[in-house]
Amino acid sequence: MFICAAKFSGSFLRNSWENLVLLKNDDRSSIGVASDRFLFRTRTMRGNSTCVRSEGRDDAYYMRKCVDLARRAVGCTSPNPMVGCVIVKGGEVVGEGFHPKAGQPHAEVFALRDAGEQAEDAIAYVSLEPCNHYGRTPPCTEALIKAKVKRVVVGMVDPNPIVASKGVEKLRNAGIDVAVGVEEALCKRLNEAYIHRMLSQRPFVTIRYTLAINGGGIINHIEKQEKELGGYYSLLLQESDGIIISCSSLEQYSTLPTSQEPGAKQPAIIIIVPKEGPPLSIPASVDPSRQIMIFLESGATIDPDTEKTLNLLGIEKVMLYEVSLTPILEYCYVQGMCSLLLDVTSGFTSINEMLKEAMVEGLVQKAVVELCDSQKSQQMEMEPPLMKMEWPFHLRNLQSVASRGCIVLEGYIA
Repeated sequence: MFICAAKFSGSFLRNSWENLVLLKNDDRSSIGVASDRFLFRTRTMRGNSTCVRSEGRDDAYYMRKCVDLARRAVGCTSPNPMVGCVIVKGGEVVGEGFHPKAGQPHAEVFALRDAGEQAEDAIAYVSLEPCNHYGRTPPCTEALIKAKVKRVVVGMVDPNPIVASKGVEKLRNAGIDVAVGVEEALCKRLNEAYIHRMLSQRPFVTIRYTLAINGGGIINHIEKQEKELGGYYSLLLQESDGIIISCSSLEQYSTLPTSQEPGAKQPAIIIIVPKEGPPLSIPASVDPSRQIMIFLESGATIDPDTEKTLNLLGIEKVMLYEVSLTPILEYCYVQGMCSLLLDVTSGFTSINEMLKEAMVEGLVQKAVVELCDSQKSQQMEMEPPLMKMEWPFHLRNLQSVASRGCIVLEGYIA
């Protein structure tokens, strides 16, 4: 395990990166831990709720366990949230479960099955409010009531309007004691993409790019180790429902961007083809099981061999009057996607206006920035599209981590 506790000053960032981005860290020093999970997932953030002692351990302890269980399904549940549930009786965990994917039973059902008869008079901890409606699965409130649990501790209320507090109300009306808001901030961070999608009707977008810390600007480089098992880039791909790339950047791939995490659901490949760029050409060895969506600006062209491959695989093509992120996000929302990775590599200079739109219109929520020495990377520098923007963006809650061969920053766009 490596720990990075470097504190970056505003002047250092501005001088080194030529005002590419303005970073601010209002809340804490930039401390990150590189472990077997992606950036900063080990940090515990407590909500404003009061945690009570429960048979030897407090409610917050079991809620954190719920969140850990929920993360086992990272990247697999969209458009549903990640949810974990723990059943505790006599100070012992007698049942646990998590929601594995959309269409399958929810976390509460698996946990109650695991607990069996011991669920009666037990305490159920669940990271998200139990549902109270019939969808592809029955209501979880009914399962909890039928199991005769005596108390339910909820991490956060579900922002879905067909749930929002109705599950809590149903349980209380059934005579069950319900506590809400335990480790609420942690539970919200777990499902930040789901929450954003539910409230904005758009996917949560993370922009990723690499900066040369010696002032070289954005470079077309990702450390090789970061693409491998446990690397930040591999984990980012695992967490994302889709990755947005330009058709020009496909030239650097022998295969499509792929997470190396065990059991990872591979993100959809969303390819933007501007009219000013080269004809679209995808790798001949493309995996037919990968979901691919192509957005072509009016006047864009496709390589003849690629056209045959697309038709053979039945890959859909969407025509755009001009390159714009808004219709792409709307389309992906309809497809049930919660999270997208906007990967800035070579070729994005041709769609600089789309990046400008993304920042000005508030279409991007988070930034992940890899810092490396441009001399070490031995990669050709690309024209830095973000530096052309009239409005540099700010990052809040900035955190840093030493991740193998580089430093990685993560922050939310203010």
